[in-house]
Amino acid sequence: TAVLDCRRPARRGRRDRRRESRFAEASHGGDQPNKRRMVAPMDPMLWHKVAAVSGVAALGLGTYGAHMFRPKNPAYKEVWHTASLYHLVHTAALLGAPITKRPNIFGGLLTAGIVFFSGTCYTVAYLEDRKFSSPAPLGGFAFIAAWASLLF
Repeated sequence: TAVLDCRRPARRGRRDRRRESRFAEASHGGDQPNKRRMVAPMDPMLWHKVAAVSGVAALGLGTYGAHMFRPKNPAYKEVWHTASLYHLVHTAALLGAPITKRPNIFGGLLTAGIVFFSGTCYTVAYLEDRKFSSPAPLGGFAFIAAWASLLF
């Protein structure tokens, strides 16, 4: 009589091969050194948690900028407003990361853009010193790359 191996599917279709290619094989320690286990990729729904934290920060910083931030030079109020706007818009876009083809690329680039662009603008406005503005273009490129990643 044949023994049915429950650990492997009877037929392997294209979908199964694609799923397996997304997993990385890692060696498994213990009493079976030749056995391999699958390491799952990062959970795409993690981006909802990142968006939640970013949204709380965006709303808090936006509220601070609108009601309490009083720079000596009024031009820095506009810098704060720009940072807040980009922060909030890209946080909302981050909610859509799990449904993209490559959620970790899209989410990671948006998060980098928020940190480098909006974070730099917040810093420049708060300190009222443009010498801290050098990371902002990196954040802008991250935003552009995130949106461009949706094409592929």
